[in-house]
Amino acid sequence: MKLTDVGLDVVKTPRLVKVIAFAFISITTIFLFNHFSDSFSYPSSLISSSSNVSQAVQTNTTAASPSPPPRPHLKISPPPLPPTVVRTGIIDENGAMSDSFEIGGFDPDTLDEIKTGNSSSSLSEDDSDGSKVEFRIEKFSVCDKRKTDHIPCLDNEEEIKRLNSTDRGENYERHCPKESLDCLIPSPDGYKKPIPWPQSRDKIWFNNVPHTRLVDDKGGQNWIRREKDKFVFPGGGTQFIHGADQYLDQISQMVPGITFGERTRVALDIGCGVASFGAFLMQRNTTTLSVAPKDVHENQIQFALERGVPAMVAVFATRRLLYPSQAFEMIHCSRCRINWTRDDGILLLEANRMLRAGGYFVWAAQPVYKHEDNLQEQWKEMVDLTNRICWELIKKEGYIAVWRKPLNNSCYNSREAGAKPPLCRPDDNPDDVWYVDMKQCITRLPENGYGANVSTWPARLHDPPERLQSIQMDAYISRKEIMKAESRFWFEVVESYVRVFRWKEFKLRNVLDMKAGFGGFAAALNDLGLDCWVMNVVPISGFNTLPVIYDRGLVGTMHDWCEPFDTYPRTYDLIHAAFLLSNEKKRCNITNIMVEMDRMLRPGGRVYIRDSLSLMDQLQQIAKAIGWRAGVHDTGEGPHASVRILICDKGI
Repeated sequence: MKLTDVGLDVVKTPRLVKVIAFAFISITTIFLFNHFSDSFSYPSSLISSSSNVSQAVQTNTTAASPSPPPRPHLKISPPPLPPTVVRTGIIDENGAMSDSFEIGGFDPDTLDEIKTGNSSSSLSEDDSDGSKVEFRIEKFSVCDKRKTDHIPCLDNEEEIKRLNSTDRGENYERHCPKESLDCLIPSPDGYKKPIPWPQSRDKIWFNNVPHTRLVDDKGGQNWIRREKDKFVFPGGGTQFIHGADQYLDQISQMVPGITFGERTRVALDIGCGVASFGAFLMQRNTTTLSVAPKDVHENQIQFALERGVPAMVAVFATRRLLYPSQAFEMIHCSRCRINWTRDDGILLLEANRMLRAGGYFVWAAQPVYKHEDNLQEQWKEMVDLTNRICWELIKKEGYIAVWRKPLNNSCYNSREAGAKPPLCRPDDNPDDVWYVDMKQCITRLPENGYGANVSTWPARLHDPPERLQSIQMDAYISRKEIMKAESRFWFEVVESYVRVFRWKEFKLRNVLDMKAGFGGFAAALNDLGLDCWVMNVVPISGFNTLPVIYDRGLVGTMHDWCEPFDTYPRTYDLIHAAFLLSNEKKRCNITNIMVEMDRMLRPGGRVYIRDSLSLMDQLQQIAKAIGWRAGVHDTGEGPHASVRILICDKGI
């Protein structure tokens, strides 16, 4: 027998065939296991079993089978890059200020989400270990009906009772409670959506301000009367029974240089009544801030706000009013019940601080035209005081007297040594107003003419004022560029709001900007033709830009948002807060701020909060606890930006 025949017989034996087949199957199994092991997880018992089998096969087939191939490595593609976002901002590629940039747009499909409140947002936070931690805020209860018109810092009866004296009106000043409001202010029974402007100038719903004290006291002076379910405002006042229009014509004829709507753009009406003076000045392109205390005629400011007229509760007592120096081109007092000459003229000196250089003080009162001895004595005291503070009596006609403030310090410097009242110290800051006492001194005018050299309206809205250079902030050379860039930014943003969210259909009238900066948001509303007014608030926690806001022809006030605001409930149709809460959370309770926002917001009104993405979950939870319909939305910068917009609706 040949050797080759023997080898062939061995190859043909069934045992060898079985060994080779089993080895092939084992190698194939190992290869498939290694190939898919990165994508699949196998039970440990199966892996162990496979390993034992492969070891057995390798022992029996060392000479017959090759070693298994090396384990392949899967190539995993990196995740796709996020979509390119158009760069936005006010810094160009060289790091310099620029007013040329894109703000982006809104997706029109989000409009229905906003109206229905279906926009989704996470209601959790990341813990330190990466897990999600849910937080819940209990729904707020409704306050007692007696708080319907509650103003926390002006209705603090416990603190008012502790005052040593109320002779100078201290009881009408701010006295904030230690405990914050922890409930929601209710609306009056029968409250309706306010009548829109301009119809609201002449009539409002009775149930929205159901108080008849002014009707009883002032009905005969053509202030206000009730007709069925409405209050009607004929346009008269104590000194202008025949109407504010005729009264304004008389002032214009007496002082042609006053030029309402051009040189005189911003006015202050003290002791305003129901604000008919300011209401009728609006049609002459002059914005009038109407102020009065919450006194025996306690609802006069509430009537003004319901009519859609700029107004705020304020009093001439012991502290400076919350407006900057040289804010108003005209200050008006018609039977405002203020004794201007008391305490060496300290109240008139406060008016002088706020009156712009070259501005007018209009006084319509009994001492101007009546000849009783006591009234004539008051007139002589007023003439003497105004002479000593260098005001010029421009005209006295009928029951109106008009004085003009000097343009510079030359008259003050030419007075005799020791003249009273003295000039304020050079280090006195006339724009420092938050809880600052009035001072018995004449506020100096800037030697460089800042404040006196503003443009006429409407150019002044966008002309950077010279007083911009005196604002204490972290910039100097680039300030004008910063203001222009801010205006451009807010114009683009507000234009998209108007277009996408149909703000013109919303019929905005009373607007609050809680962190106004240079007033760019208000300027944009004006440029886009929305017939509304804006209360521009400058928080005390930031730079004091309030003088610039007034130089632009806008109105505003200083405030600390850790405390309640001096206005009635249901004041504003729209409340705007941009990058406020992320800043104030370091020093205030932001839940308290949002409850205060609800107090000021009209039923049917809206809140727009533009702020950090990291804060949105918490803000949305607070909004829902208040009872607002709230949704978080992307800005025009896209879904990868660090900023979001929380849009809230308050139901009727």
